[in-house]
Amino acid sequence: MSVRKILLPLTGTAAGEAALATALMVARIWNAHVTALHVRLDARDVAPLAGEGLSGAMIEEMMQASETESLDRAKAVRGMFERFVAEREVVVADATPNAGGPTASFASVIGREEELVAHQARVSDFAIVAHPDASADISSMDALHAVLFDSGRPVMVAPREEPAAIGTRICVAWNGSAESADAVGASLRWLRRASAVRILSADEYHRRGPSAQELADYIALHGVNADVVSFSAKDRDIGAALLAAAADFQSDFLVMGAYSHSRLRQLILGGVTRYVLEHATLPVFMSR
Repeated sequence: MSVRKILLPLTGTAAGEAALATALMVARIWNAHVTALHVRLDARDVAPLAGEGLSGAMIEEMMQASETESLDRAKAVRGMFERFVAEREVVVADATPNAGGPTASFASVIGREEELVAHQARVSDFAIVAHPDASADISSMDALHAVLFDSGRPVMVAPREEPAAIGTRICVAWNGSAESADAVGASLRWLRRASAVRILSADEYHRRGPSAQELADYIALHGVNADVVSFSAKDRDIGAALLAAAADFQSDFLVMGAYSHSRLRQLILGGVTRYVLEHATLPVFMSR
C-alpha cells in the first residue's frame, strides 16, 4: 500500500519549519497529500486560568490578548506554509484520488490540540510531527503523544533540520516487543522501497519475544532483505548506542517501537524512547 495522506500538526517554530520541509519531501516520494493542521487556542480556555480576584474586565482583556496572539500566530504559520509549498512547487489543493503529484492543504482550527490531532490522524496514513525541542514549546510533544496513544496510527518525528534524504537506508531498532512489531508492520512500505535495511538489536535492549534474525526471516517474505547487527551499550546509554549504530550505517530513517515502558517511568528514569526523541538527527518512524 502506498502513502496517500499525511497529517502535519504545524507550529511556527524552527522545528515546525523542518517538519514542514520533511512532510513535503515525503509527499513527493509517494505522490501523497499533506494536511497541515494548525490548532489555535480557544480564548475562552483562558478564563478558568485567570484565578480568583480578577475582575470581569481584566479577564475579558486577557481573552482578547490571547485571541489576538493566536490570530497573529496562525497568520505567521499560514505564511510559512505558503512560502514552503511555493518554493517546492507543491500544488495547494484538497486531497483527491490520483492527483498525479504531491499536494498540500492548510487548515487553522480552534480547539484542544491533542484531541483534534488524534482525530485527524485516524483518517491519515501517518502523522509527521516537529522535533520535540524543549527549548521551544511543548506543542510537538503533545501532538506526538496524541498520535501514539490515541489515534491507532504511526508517527514520524522530523529532525531539527531538513534531511537530505528519507528512507533510502533504513535501520530497524528491534527488541522483540509488540510495539516494535507494530512499527515494523507500519513501515513495510518504506522497507520495500529502501536500498539497504539493517536490523539493530542489543541484549540490554531486547525483551521477551522473537529474535532479530526471526524478524529478518519474516520481512524477507515481504521482499525485504536485511542484515542483522548487534550493538552494545556498554557504559553508554542504550539510546545513544542505538543512534550511534544507525549513524555507522549512514541511515536516513529509523524505525522503532515507542514507550515499551510507561511515559511516567521514562520521564522520571529516562529510557530509549526519550533519549531518541531528544537526540535523533534523522527521521524516526514510531508506533506503539
